[in-house]
Amino acid sequence: MGAVYRDRRTAGAALADQLRAYAGRPDVVVLGLVRGGVPVAAEVAERLGVALDVLVVRKLGVPWAPEVAFGALGPHGVRVLNDSIAEKLEPEEIAEVTQREEAELRRREDRYRAGRPSLNLTGRTAVLVDDGLATGATARAAALVAKRMGAARVVLAAPVGSVEACEGLTTVVDEVVCPVHPADFGAVSRFYRDFHQVTDAEVGAVLTALG
Repeated sequence: MGAVYRDRRTAGAALADQLRAYAGRPDVVVLGLVRGGVPVAAEVAERLGVALDVLVVRKLGVPWAPEVAFGALGPHGVRVLNDSIAEKLEPEEIAEVTQREEAELRRREDRYRAGRPSLNLTGRTAVLVDDGLATGATARAAALVAKRMGAARVVLAAPVGSVEACEGLTTVVDEVVCPVHPADFGAVSRFYRDFHQVTDAEVGAVLTALG
């Protein structure tokens, strides 16, 4: 299967069609996972007529296999650990990775939330949007963080994902919406004609537009 979407915005338009049940609801907030999920989320929120924000999550990766998460960090000091993996690591290894990712989390939070109120998910339906699901590790981390922040319902939405990631996420969220999930997944980038790295400036522009 070749490219399905022209860019993240067109992917967001397609994803919004799958999320029409959430249109116009005041309890819904669409959260773009920083950074690649933000342009997708912006299109989704605009088409559904619901609130838009961003969620900064940092995956805590195993030192010798960073794609494997032993936990995650989120806003307000939220830390979630996958005990079955974390217990195999030395405390010093956990501390080193956590310290590094905390610094990056603070940097991004300071940049993206400057002059804006803190994110409040208490009692809300959080629609977490990313540009694709390869392993699903970051999305899983984001879902756990959203729940810890008080979200009443968590929906994970992505334009494309691997079958394994989509199926695996059903155990941690209330709903997974992923219109394209081919058996021969490969990488997220192959499903986009334009899959440039989203910059801090692009995320900032989306947030500026929110007012």
